[in-house]
Amino acid sequence: MQSSPSSLQARKLRSRDKKCTAPHLTGAALHIHDFGILSMDWLVKNVTYRPHCHFCFTPRGALQFKFAYPGPPAPPPVKCSEWILLEKHRKGLPNITEFDSSLLRACTLVTENPEATYTNQDIVWSKFETIFLSVSGLVHYAPVFRDYIFQSLEEFYQDNVLYLELRVMLYLVYELDGTTHSREWSVRTYSEVACMFVKKHPGFIGIKLIYSDHRSKNVSHIMKSVRVAMALRADFSQVAGFDLVGREDTGHSLNDHKEALMMPASYGVKLPYFFHAGETDWQGTFIDGNLLDALILNSTRIGHGFALSRHPAVWADSWRKGIPVEVCPISNQVLKLVSDLRNHPAAVLMATSYPVVISSDDPGVFGARGLSYDFYEAFMGIGGAMADLRTLRQLAMNSIEYSALSAKEKKAAMKTWEESWNKFVADLVERPT
Repeated sequence: MQSSPSSLQARKLRSRDKKCTAPHLTGAALHIHDFGILSMDWLVKNVTYRPHCHFCFTPRGALQFKFAYPGPPAPPPVKCSEWILLEKHRKGLPNITEFDSSLLRACTLVTENPEATYTNQDIVWSKFETIFLSVSGLVHYAPVFRDYIFQSLEEFYQDNVLYLELRVMLYLVYELDGTTHSREWSVRTYSEVACMFVKKHPGFIGIKLIYSDHRSKNVSHIMKSVRVAMALRADFSQVAGFDLVGREDTGHSLNDHKEALMMPASYGVKLPYFFHAGETDWQGTFIDGNLLDALILNSTRIGHGFALSRHPAVWADSWRKGIPVEVCPISNQVLKLVSDLRNHPAAVLMATSYPVVISSDDPGVFGARGLSYDFYEAFMGIGGAMADLRTLRQLAMNSIEYSALSAKEKKAAMKTWEESWNKFVADLVERPT
């Protein structure tokens, strides 16, 4: 995380209270990615201690994991060391705590000196994307997959989040014997776990999924993914739409994939888009041009939109159409778009009442939890000296208003949120000064 006044205060807050529970209800998290949302220490301290967990190292030193029994996973990993059974490996270690700490470091971007470790965007993005490859083998193991979803909902719920919209890649989930499940199975599992969670916590609203694929893939592959998204949305009410994820500066532009992305309209099918667009600090490239293409393709929301303020015409038109920007302060800071959040372009958006939604992107990878860390940094760094309870209230309300919930669902969610907010305000008034 980059050093700035707001981030340093957030670190103090984390060291004082590991839960970092917000004193207000933050509403909904609308921009989060499937396997970057839960604290990584749960994966290390819980999942890697489960039986039949193996690991190996790639030539570049990255970790890969896989559950298998009997024997090691088959086939052997490509361009990787031999599989090592974690349980057996730990028994031969003189210091298990240090080994677990090394696993945790491999699964997060947390470091003592980020400016020295991540000297540029290429380096931090390389490590960032490696983390998802590392944890994939853990989370895509079917028993862990279910537990991960439930535990993630628990962590966000404890942080006063009522509702989540997840960007999901829906890679195949596997069993101990190597058999795999379909994407449809994964969507049903998300729904079943969310229903179980609502039974435990009746105040929780639920989840929706935004099916996603990586923008580095070619147009023929993305065409297949768009077809999958259309089919999933037709079969499951939990599927809200489609997005392209991954680093914009090195991936294909939306224009490169226009043949695939215009396909639903040519078939008369409504497939809502939630595009990442303008997640760059460069102006005049095809990357910040994604903002215009997202607008042309009627994106429901714009993910990050960091470059939006540099394009007044796009800004004005997206404002007129009421297209909100999903702002992820810590993500933008960690991935080196901005070092001091007081200089974040969202400060201009908020000051002019442009619709903004605060979200947390991949809090588990950044060493944060839930949503309140990003609310804190948005309030302290982006909101300015005039930010107050009204700011927090509006941001929380935006997260419900601009969600993919139906009008009826939004009304119910807003009522639930308002009851909690009013209770918070009443408790605040009665609190002794």
